[in-house]
Amino acid sequence: MEWEAPGIVLDVRPFGEADALVTVMTEEHGAHRGLARGGQSRTRAGLWQPGNLVQARWTGRLSDQLGGFAAEMIHPAAALALDDPLGLAMLRAACAVTEGALPEREAHPRVFDGLLHLLARLPLGAVMLSEQIRWEAVLLADLGYGLDLSRCALTGTTENLAFVSPKSGRAVAAEAAGIWKGRLLALPRFMLPGYAEARANIEPGPADWQDGLRLTGHFLSRDVFGLRHQALPQSRAALYDRVCALAAQQDGLAATAAQSETE
Repeated sequence: MEWEAPGIVLDVRPFGEADALVTVMTEEHGAHRGLARGGQSRTRAGLWQPGNLVQARWTGRLSDQLGGFAAEMIHPAAALALDDPLGLAMLRAACAVTEGALPEREAHPRVFDGLLHLLARLPLGAVMLSEQIRWEAVLLADLGYGLDLSRCALTGTTENLAFVSPKSGRAVAAEAAGIWKGRLLALPRFMLPGYAEARANIEPGPADWQDGLRLTGHFLSRDVFGLRHQALPQSRAALYDRVCALAAQQDGLAATAAQSETE
């Protein structure tokens, strides 16, 4: 048995002295594990890094065997993100969520395509956080846990959607939240259907990304990882903490500017 396809390295774990157990995701074969001979060696370790796009070749005597991987580099996303702490955090979180959430050897073309575009555009910086959060929503939908952000669950309106029910995953309009507002999850505008086409006048910022990561993180934790009795990957939690720090920094700068204007 053998196949060859472009793939994204999701996870790499030491196996023996020099080999590595790797997980590679391709469009057709999904998240697929295999043994990379010499994967920890000085000459090959740079290839087998989470986030890299490689031309992967898997071989095995039977289709259900672990098999082995060989690969050639296409795009060294991991190396390109080394000097960008936020970009590296985004890369690690996306790969860890994909590897932990998807059933092995089950094709998810939409998830693969979204991850591919995300990793290719990481050099654009923090603005890609919006795309990463929308990609997490796509992953949830592909696994059967899609959010319904099209209209208010209580009134049916499509206007002023500001919250999401943590139980049903359905949107709630600001005026319908009432006394339950404190129990609802904030819905950032960049996640609303049609936002990319409308391009709202105010671009998302750290506070919006914080709300978005909390929203998708809640459902990933409950419906995907929670059902397997696992916590969200540590790298995903680290990304959330980093964005919270950015939001706090922005709030501090805004408060300082406001104080300066009053003096």
